Amino acid sequence: MATEYVTRDELKAQFDIPEDDTSRDALLDRAIKAASRGIDRATGRRFWLDEAATTRTYRLPGRIACEADGDVLLVDDIGTDDGLVVETGSGSSFAAFTGYETTPDNALADGTPITGLLRVNGSWGTSATRVRVTARFGWPAVPDDVAEACLIQASRLVKRKDSPEGVMGSAEWGVVRLSRRDPDVWNLIEPFVSPGFG
Repeated sequence: MATEYVTRDELKAQFDIPEDDTSRDALLDRAIKAASRGIDRATGRRFWLDEAATTRTYRLPGRIACEADGDVLLVDDIGTDDGLVVETGSGSSFAAFTGYETTPDNALADGTPITGLLRVNGSWGTSATRVRVTARFGWPAVPDDVAEACLIQASRLVKRKDSPEGVMGSAEWGVVRLSRRDPDVWNLIEPFVSPGFG
């Protein structure tokens, strides 16, 4: 399963490397993987969609947001409602539950994930209640801003071999210390930081 946010060919195009030149493929692949996982860590989420549904169980304390029309169970990003199954229970006994709506409204239509399950005009239960969710977790598609941030960061990582200890030299500018965080990368990914994470 591809979990990187740009392709090797896209990164090669940044450096005008011919597609048939494989001499730096390992370096480029490492940079892409590191940039992708760095974005995941910085945002507190990931942007690829699971190939198959998996099951996650949630405890209610700390995951409930009270709204005027009911309680919202905050869940990990869900990238499609195909195959979405919600069950409630405790211990090893769970039963299917259908009295919920996904939130935010129109999330999937807008290309963003489902992040909550609204229990319409009610609550999800007591602190002993568990909610089991089977879904394809992740985002519907990698956002353009995330892909661009990955491309910038991967390019920077490839060039890093020429800047030992974060210092890069230039005939025009002299010695320049590289910043810890690329401001363009951060501006692109900051809107995607998971609430309560950043």
